[in-house]
Amino acid sequence: MRQEHIYRAVYPGSFNPIHYGHIDIALRALRLFDEVVVAVYVHPGKVDLFDADERVALVRESFQDEPRIRVASYNKLTVDYAREVGAQAIVRGLRVFSDFELEFRMALANRRLAPEIEIVTFISAEEYLHISSSTIREIASLGGDVSSMTPPHVMAALQRRFAELKAQGSNSSFMVSLND
Repeated sequence: MRQEHIYRAVYPGSFNPIHYGHIDIALRALRLFDEVVVAVYVHPGKVDLFDADERVALVRESFQDEPRIRVASYNKLTVDYAREVGAQAIVRGLRVFSDFELEFRMALANRRLAPEIEIVTFISAEEYLHISSSTIREIASLGGDVSSMTPPHVMAALQRRFAELKAQGSNSSFMVSLND
């Protein structure tokens, strides 16, 4: 009996929160790979708007109709996680020119750490170039409408979280970051 080879990619990110740009990249990656593992990175010691379990749940709901997308969290080197899940590639997305330098440096470092794992970069679709998680967080924190940037279940989660923070008297800042 001949065993078929599964071509798997890991699409890592903080997904804090997931948005239509992320979703587009993951779905486009399915054109090249049999399976995409959307890997929610849990940075030790970093306080995120949504904790790891919440982010995984939001990502899972975003892909609930796509059986070839698996969602998990991880907290190690991305190349080590890719090896662990048997991925042949790491998928990344590029939105704007400022993304290029960071992604280029990460790709070179990952190539040095794991030369057997390819780095596959997708250019964001034009309609998603302006979207970033930090922009979404900032707009949502000020009560703005992010319905064109993120799915309804994520928008609802943002509204709940910022209402909770406001009720607690939290005055946290959610400024825009170029590398988010």
